[in-house]
Amino acid sequence: MIAALTSLTILGLVLGLILGVAARVFRVEGNKLVEEIMEILPGSQCGQCGFPGCAGAAQALAAGGAPVTLCPPGGRSVVLELAAKLGKEVNLAGVKDSVPKVAEVKEELCIGCTRCFKVCPTDAIMGAAQQIHSVFRDACTACGKCEEVCPTESVKLQPIPVTLHGWYWHKPNLQVLRNIPA
Repeated sequence: MIAALTSLTILGLVLGLILGVAARVFRVEGNKLVEEIMEILPGSQCGQCGFPGCAGAAQALAAGGAPVTLCPPGGRSVVLELAAKLGKEVNLAGVKDSVPKVAEVKEELCIGCTRCFKVCPTDAIMGAAQQIHSVFRDACTACGKCEEVCPTESVKLQPIPVTLHGWYWHKPNLQVLRNIPA
């Protein structure tokens, strides 16, 4: 028994060392601009922009193949940051400033048709055929696909209520802080 544990431990350490060295030797440098754009995007992976997640959107933005107004969940602040990062002019007339939302099911209207959880990309809707559905709030990205397919309009996107659990302090804008007199 001790020989088996010792041999597995040594094997694990040797293979881990080999993987660590291989990760450093064969490392591929990524595009710095794509990484910076990824930090700006909200990271909800909702697909509302038409790309399969924020990484695809960031690559398209870096290549110049997408407008800076492509992210509906990000709102005006993300559009302004993207425009500043990419050095582009932007018209904010068609951009809505959105708040974080989550899907909610009105139980009195739900007929259990299962259309909503079949289209949910994050499996945030729970339920079964002919049963009332509910939403797992932590998994919902507010993509709106469930709202579109619901025949009884029982699924609606609602703003997330600000509570002590869900409230957070926004990142400070460093340019504004630098201009504050001491």
